[in-house]
Amino acid sequence: MPTWLALIGAYFIGSLDFAVVVARAHGVDIHSVGSGNPGASNVLRTLGRGPAAMVFLGDALKGVIAAAIGWLAGGAGDPANQPIAFAAGFLAVAGHCFPIFHRFKGGKGVATAAGVIVFTVPVVGFILAALWTLVAKVFKVASIASLVAVVATVPLAFWQGTRGAALAWLGGMLALIVVRHAPNIRRMISGSEQKVPT
Repeated sequence: MPTWLALIGAYFIGSLDFAVVVARAHGVDIHSVGSGNPGASNVLRTLGRGPAAMVFLGDALKGVIAAAIGWLAGGAGDPANQPIAFAAGFLAVAGHCFPIFHRFKGGKGVATAAGVIVFTVPVVGFILAALWTLVAKVFKVASIASLVAVVATVPLAFWQGTRGAALAWLGGMLALIVVRHAPNIRRMISGSEQKVPT
């Protein structure tokens, strides 16, 4: 597969928003309830654990598929240090954040990034999942857990052998997630950030 096709495909894969699909199946416009964010955390708050799990798994699978396509297009090799796999992952997260199918109004990209990381550096993915769960249980705020996981990702990936362009693409993906969390950060500072059931 040509690299350019893998990267474009990754963006379109990322643009499939499972929060919108699952919420519509329950007769809900996810943009008009809770925080308005089309992501698993808002689905959890508004529709419950089952629908939220479906959204998280669907969004994470987007990251896995995109990274796998990029990995193959880049000639396979060690996925922890395969730049095209991470580039495709970045574009899948960008697609989730700015989906062409939903008027570019997307989510934060956390679950999709998790899928990318589980494919490329699985040990890091499972460590981050445990860390996210622990922080979410303590603070009951999904955005705090997500930002803590973001901070931990680069050093953990470096420990697992991610270097050079692959690490740069990973850093760009994480930076995009932080930017998308800007409203959450402002709400955390003001003490008005919504909590999730854990």
